Amino acid sequence: MKQFDDLIARAKSAPKHIVLAEGQDPRVVDGAVRALQEKIATITLLGPIEEVRTLARAAGDAEDQILIIDPAQAAKHESYATEFYELRKHKALNLDAARKAVKNPLNYANLMVRTGDADGSVAGARNTTGNVVRSALQVIGVDKRYSMVSSFFLMMMYEDFHSVKGGVVFTDCGLVVSPDADELAQIASAAADSTRLLLNVPPKIAMLSFSTRGSAKHPDVTKVENAATRLQELRPDLAIETAIQFDAAFVPEIADLKAPGSDVAGQANIFVFPDLNSGNIGYKIAERIGRAKAIGPILQGLAKPANDLSRGCDAEAVYGMIVVTVVQAQNAA
Repeated sequence: MKQFDDLIARAKSAPKHIVLAEGQDPRVVDGAVRALQEKIATITLLGPIEEVRTLARAAGDAEDQILIIDPAQAAKHESYATEFYELRKHKALNLDAARKAVKNPLNYANLMVRTGDADGSVAGARNTTGNVVRSALQVIGVDKRYSMVSSFFLMMMYEDFHSVKGGVVFTDCGLVVSPDADELAQIASAAADSTRLLLNVPPKIAMLSFSTRGSAKHPDVTKVENAATRLQELRPDLAIETAIQFDAAFVPEIADLKAPGSDVAGQANIFVFPDLNSGNIGYKIAERIGRAKAIGPILQGLAKPANDLSRGCDAEAVYGMIVVTVVQAQNAA
């Protein structure tokens, strides 16, 4: 899995400080301890100190190198509460409510990132995507380059039977339910930047549909075609294939039949799904039947790195997300 090995090497070259909000989850602690031991990151875990410390020692942190903070009793609780109050007072939040909100580990972790006390945050093993993203939006905010936050999965293919080896990006498979044409263009634009950063390859974007080059007419196809047109106007530097079926985007022989002469068909590395239904179903089929390794959902479009885990994650997935977050933080520095 060379591309992921490259990510690990890049993370090790300049480790960052990552805070994980769910320090009471053994999967989170195991993944965090591994990242610490492999010198991927400096780690902070949030939660009741004694309980989390016991888990960390059991996972191998024999020298107590991981910093553990209980947000309810933290030394910076009051300063973070003031920061949160300033961020949310336009929503009629008062200081007492801000103090209560900062006791939430999601908010505390993202305040650490916002104030520079950490370089990135990871959560989602026990929290829903909605809660993870809401906190990140409220505390960290949106990158000025984009108008929205979306998500993607790194799909890593390295089994012997995989005809294509390496990584591709599936987006959006975890967050934006029914994007319109403008939003779909924004998702694709952010995915292009994410692909350059994490996979270190030129992005080749397939705007997925049930139609290839006008083989079918329908409002759903028109939306994808319009999104591709807007993306081309927004990012003329990108290689884009408009409204293409997955097989034509992925398989060179089928691309020759359905989209001859394309610079993207048959060699796409970014697959932009038209909605969350298709994206979520698609990545899970690729993962469970196709045995691709899915890393994500990785958030894109935030001002600083904050990432979401699947609640079905294991310790390896936590470790992988820490690696990704470190590389994102290197780019944000």
